[in-house]
Amino acid sequence: MRTEKTLTEFIIEEQRRLPAGTDGFTALLNDIRLACKRISYLIGKGALAGALGNAGTDNGQGEAQMKLDVLANDIFLRTNEWGGYLAGMVSEELDDPYVIPAQYPRGRFLLVFDPLDGSSNIDVNVSVGSIFSVLRCPDGVTEPTVQDFLQPGSQQVCAGYAIYGPATMLVISLGRGVHGFTLDREIGEFIHTHPNLTISEDTREFAINASNARFWEPAVKRYVDECLAGRSGPREKDFNMRWIASLVAETHRILMRGGVFMYPRDTKDPSKAGRLRLLYEANPIGFLIEQAGGRASTGYGPVLEEQPQDLHQRIGFIFGSRREVETLERYHQAHPGEFGNPLFANRGLFREQGAR
Repeated sequence: MRTEKTLTEFIIEEQRRLPAGTDGFTALLNDIRLACKRISYLIGKGALAGALGNAGTDNGQGEAQMKLDVLANDIFLRTNEWGGYLAGMVSEELDDPYVIPAQYPRGRFLLVFDPLDGSSNIDVNVSVGSIFSVLRCPDGVTEPTVQDFLQPGSQQVCAGYAIYGPATMLVISLGRGVHGFTLDREIGEFIHTHPNLTISEDTREFAINASNARFWEPAVKRYVDECLAGRSGPREKDFNMRWIASLVAETHRILMRGGVFMYPRDTKDPSKAGRLRLLYEANPIGFLIEQAGGRASTGYGPVLEEQPQDLHQRIGFIFGSRREVETLERYHQAHPGEFGNPLFANRGLFREQGAR
């Protein structure tokens, strides 16, 4: 007879301990769980569902949408709009906040989400996921504006992700540690299989897109060069390098076995302060990482302390094993504002082609 807790049982127990567990919070998380189950089913069908390939449209940030981006976004909206627990939603796939239809009651929470992270991996059957964050709606607000969503990550009530891989898992934090739940397809429930996930302070593994090396800041070049130098270098140990191009998959690997992830700001597109979005990517992932004992940073300081300026604001993002992230922060302090420094670029193992 099964003795593990279901996700619903876990949330109800946490609700009894937390002031956040009011105003329909448990029911809201159950709706998010249902949305993730529906997306998991759709992804599991693959080509059989006719959902693979490009949708032929762009989101508000000019990025091509996959069919599953559009379908997953619709699933999140339709599953969460009607319950009466939300005052509004923000999605990566929408330009503006989503207004709860007038026929449904309004609640006390705000939901921000990336419905399908890593969707470029869908057609090659690599793990993807959904990322979400729950915020409190300001008192007395029933029609939230953009400003109501622009809260620092430290204000999150709950954050989590679903990963759709060989097994579907839901990983969440309500501010009391990080817990993982595996979908048991026989009974259709998420089971509490990974309690109290923690990240070791040290690691021998890092993840970065090395094809962008010529655009990196000096601090990042220095760090990667030292890792690649291995035992004979200043770090005096060998490192492995990984890159999946799915934030959820990278996060999950680090939560399971440690590591450090880097998607720093760079000079590839000077108009953007980074690649990943603060509200619905960096903040929820940063919340999980910090709750698991790791560190989440912009490279210059804690990402959860950043004050958002825009719904789709981008930011440099570094997270994982605490000591490694703190090392990167020290390197940034040692090389402030040194983008494109030719002296440093010439010294790196990842120096630009043609450098002399």
